[in-house]
Amino acid sequence: MNSDLKPDGTADITADVAIVGGGLAGGLASLALSDAGFTCALIDASDPQSMREAKFDGRTTAISYACARVFRRLGLWPSLAPHAEPIRDILVTDGKARSALQGGTVSSFALHFDSAELSGTSDEETPLGWVIENRILRNVLFDAIATQEKITLLAPAMRKSTTLDGATAQLQLSTGQNIRAALVVAADGRMSTLRSETKIKTNRWRYKQCGIVTTLAHERDHDGIAQEFFLPSGPFAILPMTQDPTAELKHRSSIVWTETAASADAYLALSEDDFLTELSNRVGPYLGALACVGPRWSHPLSFHLSHRFVAPRLALIGDAARAIHPIAGQGFNLGVKDIAALVDTLTQARDVGLDIGSLNVLEKYQSWRRFDSAALAFSTDILNRLFSNDIAPIRALRTIGMGATNKVAPLRRFFMRQAGADIGELPSLMSRD
Repeated sequence: MNSDLKPDGTADITADVAIVGGGLAGGLASLALSDAGFTCALIDASDPQSMREAKFDGRTTAISYACARVFRRLGLWPSLAPHAEPIRDILVTDGKARSALQGGTVSSFALHFDSAELSGTSDEETPLGWVIENRILRNVLFDAIATQEKITLLAPAMRKSTTLDGATAQLQLSTGQNIRAALVVAADGRMSTLRSETKIKTNRWRYKQCGIVTTLAHERDHDGIAQEFFLPSGPFAILPMTQDPTAELKHRSSIVWTETAASADAYLALSEDDFLTELSNRVGPYLGALACVGPRWSHPLSFHLSHRFVAPRLALIGDAARAIHPIAGQGFNLGVKDIAALVDTLTQARDVGLDIGSLNVLEKYQSWRRFDSAALAFSTDILNRLFSNDIAPIRALRTIGMGATNKVAPLRRFFMRQAGADIGELPSLMSRD
């Protein structure tokens, strides 16, 4: 990393890669790239201290078992493991046919993924994934970034302009600093300004749905079971979280409740007692006594898929590349796979002396990631449309379909590996060996 001190005390920076967006995707990308030997400038408009606070983001993230390999290989897992709740089973049902876990039985029309099938004959448990609070993820990433000499964190700092034509990319920041880099990585989210400035088109639409997110404390143990059942308004997910041993109700689950946009505001405006009543009606009795803990969050749901993931000296990752419906909980995992694939692409190019920002190099990353992204994005869109209705014939067919799929072991295991992000050509950081 080269820097030239200016009269005002700031320094211009030369790096291999400039990453715009210091959230979960951008932070992880900087660590993965620096681990591969690239120098990185990581830029974010927010103050890192504010992003570390619990109130900044009360959500959770489900990390698939294949994507967890990235965190392990980067040495991040020991800090995450105490705060990561294993997903041992996933149970998917239709809301109208739901008898999941009621009286200790599971509906014959449910789709049940059991982590024991992944473990096989191994004595070591292989969970389907883990649920981790975003604030924990963010703190672990920032702590690791602070120890890396190859990463320069520039935050809070606004990107004022970016020039991508020429032998290097150039970025001017609100701090007065300038950055020169061979490649710019856009990790600036769904409304990516870098994507817009580069005139990369997207297929996009808004769902007439909002996602309501909160944390539920409960009397009984969730036993590592993640549930998702479908109501006419959309999917309702109950995701296992780690315990809070200081609380009266120490067991916790993250609620991801898809509701019609017209109704979401009304639910959010309810009193604590009334809101809990609505949750209790949906969750049912299997967790025992319930209490809402932490804030309620709501955000409109939308879809977009970029026509291209690259431009000269620019690569899109995470939500800048695509945003999908949360029905399968795969949004962040797609971004992790982007990062791992980009690391392999750039490393291979560097090792044979190629320009890592050239379009020829970046198109290899695009061909690796766009088909997989499009397939999953449109699959989740179709699933949401299929399940977010109360049309009797469709409801009957989808319920029978889930039950039939559950009885075919090879098909069931395929979907388990799909949910685990463990199919297709895996980048080095996600490889099974």
